Amino acid sequence: TAIVITEQPVSVSVPVGYSFMLRCRAQGCTSLQYQWFCQYQSDCRLIPGATNQDLPIIAEQTQLYTCRVNDLHRNAVFSDWVKVEVHQCVARGLPPRLWRGEPVIVLNPSEQRVEAGQPLQLQCAAMGVPAPTYQWYLNGNLLEQQKRKKLWITHTKVSDSGTYLCCASNSHGEHWTNAVDVHIGGGEVMLPPAEHLQLFHLVFVLATGKIALLVGNNRYQHHPNLMAPVRDVFELSRLLEHLGFQVVSLLD
Repeated sequence: TAIVITEQPVSVSVPVGYSFMLRCRAQGCTSLQYQWFCQYQSDCRLIPGATNQDLPIIAEQTQLYTCRVNDLHRNAVFSDWVKVEVHQCVARGLPPRLWRGEPVIVLNPSEQRVEAGQPLQLQCAAMGVPAPTYQWYLNGNLLEQQKRKKLWITHTKVSDSGTYLCCASNSHGEHWTNAVDVHIGGGEVMLPPAEHLQLFHLVFVLATGKIALLVGNNRYQHHPNLMAPVRDVFELSRLLEHLGFQVVSLLD
């Protein structure tokens, strides 16, 4: 009869010095023996004395772990490999004193300014037991392919501009990073009159949701230039997007 692992160990993301247990449970037709292994970089080794179902760990460095389970008939199976991610630099007060493993953000993404066609990378990190999963959003819209700590866009477009944030979640809850603005250079697109008419038709006739049209003018023939219409349009766009509007922004 095959050995069946009934409880796999789970990956965790914890601060350096944190104490916890990795658990593995299995069933078989005879008594079972357990042996834990760890891997750091390319070096995989047996952990001396680690022959119990539970492996106590004091987090020191990021490593991978697996447990071998064998019976008296020389049958053996290995558990899933799991990652113990250790954060060496964590701000004071993190995690909270009564931390139960819910996600805690330890690295927020930073504002970026890149030229169109250049790569974009945003990064975040969170602690959690089990290790959190990640989901990135742009202007409140879920980005289907961006489910890692690092958001990577190889060739950016002007349409990639906007407000980004990431949600880290596990079985204990979820936590959001700070929202950051990403500016992709490449100039404003000037629409000819025919395309203006198409835009107005889209906004005012075909719209089924909440849509806001913002126009920022700076170049006047008989009036001094305004202080910051571009910034004003951008700030109002962010506010309206947070309120659930689809925003169309035009300049000059």
